[in-house]
Amino acid sequence: TDEDEDDEEEEQKMQQHLAPQYKHLITIKAGKPKGTLLDALQSDPEKVRRLSLSEQQLAKLADHHGTEIVRFTQRNLLRIYPKGTRVTSSNYNPFLGWVHGAQMVAFNMQGYGRALWLMHGFYKANGGCGYVKKPDFLMQTDPEVFDPKKSLSPKKTLKVKVYMGDGWRMDFTQTHFDQYSPPDFYARVGIAGVPADSVMKRTRAIEDNWVPVWEEDFTFKLTVPEIALLRVEVHEYDMSEKDDFGGQTVLPVSDLIPGIRAVALHDRKGIKLNNVKLLMRFEFE
Repeated sequence: TDEDEDDEEEEQKMQQHLAPQYKHLITIKAGKPKGTLLDALQSDPEKVRRLSLSEQQLAKLADHHGTEIVRFTQRNLLRIYPKGTRVTSSNYNPFLGWVHGAQMVAFNMQGYGRALWLMHGFYKANGGCGYVKKPDFLMQTDPEVFDPKKSLSPKKTLKVKVYMGDGWRMDFTQTHFDQYSPPDFYARVGIAGVPADSVMKRTRAIEDNWVPVWEEDFTFKLTVPEIALLRVEVHEYDMSEKDDFGGQTVLPVSDLIPGIRAVALHDRKGIKLNNVKLLMRFEFE
């Protein structure tokens, strides 16, 4: 129609008056890989690109070309998305993208599980505003580009003590965990991060007690503490069936304040439980 043609002419006139620097600022060319995956990581020093890779493509590249991925993300945007066969809305480990500098690691938000717990914990950093600045080591080229697979010396040691837990009596029914006796709680404590730092440990189970007292210490040597997350879970030991879930939280190691803290736990969907807390101590060396 004449009206549509008028709109197109008006838009072309506006484009003519736009400063080229402004157009470069707001335009980032997006695309999926063409040719080999390694070819997709070639970048123009004069232009910024946005590349989208599936989780399988990222894993394949990361096997042998981790530093090339990091180098690409120093100047370009990298988006990772879940494979299409995740029809149950499950998720992949987001750290494969994060340790290689990917700026966008897409999730199936309608599900829940450990991968989403990591995402919730990761974005508690920086005041929980939804933006986490990329660590400096992922932007360095001198003396070399960061290699997620390279063995590094520990930079920091985190010591965690789990004293006790309480609050389940208020948030769960009397028979939620066991039909005829109080629950047998144990805690799992660990680190999510680069492969060298990732580990999970556990306390002993305290039998028949709604207020378990563990008084157990854990030590974690961290090679890349800048992106490490502290994982905390509580389960109820069940000899004949699958252990029951008692709460979880994930906290950025960079935001931990040394001292004794009451740490709130969340349910499987990441919603904070009203009363359940663990008494813990954090120390750094």
